[in-house]
Amino acid sequence: MAVDAARAVDLDALRPALLRIARLHLRNDAWAEDAVSETLLAALENKTVFEARSKLKTWVVGILKHKIIDTFRSRRREEPLHDGEDDGELEDGIFKEDGHYRDWPKEWSTPETQLSRNQFLEILEVCVQQLPPAQGRIFLMREWLELPTTEICNELSITSTNSGVLLHRARLRLRECLQLRWFQGASP
Repeated sequence: MAVDAARAVDLDALRPALLRIARLHLRNDAWAEDAVSETLLAALENKTVFEARSKLKTWVVGILKHKIIDTFRSRRREEPLHDGEDDGELEDGIFKEDGHYRDWPKEWSTPETQLSRNQFLEILEVCVQQLPPAQGRIFLMREWLELPTTEICNELSITSTNSGVLLHRARLRLRECLQLRWFQGASP
């Protein structure tokens, strides 16, 4: 019985981190709370499945990842994908008429060096949160949840062309945000 109580305490300690992850991806506090609650319940109910081959947090985040996907699937019709804003304004100043960059991106140091700093992931999280909802959702589905483009298109009822455009715009915005907040040394 002491093992169950210890597991419950360990899971309760993970709750804030799980909520932060869920809010980042779902952008809805109620949905995030539901996903985290379902995750913790699943972890408690399936305690015999956890074989300690990985850390408890890694195992629980894996469960959360599946709960987030389930939430996307069940809630996809409750929120419109396009919020009506014109997402094209960012691209206007980046490219010349011939399609080349107006100004080449500044040199970034090696990814290994930058990733070694803990603040990078915090700034990346801030940048992802600032994406428009449609771009943020599709970027997270593709890059974090690693869903194939065909499944994303089916889930969001969009074409693969639209998916590509939204991903491209999200990556441009993230590039710009990281350039300002990380590579030029600004704080979040």
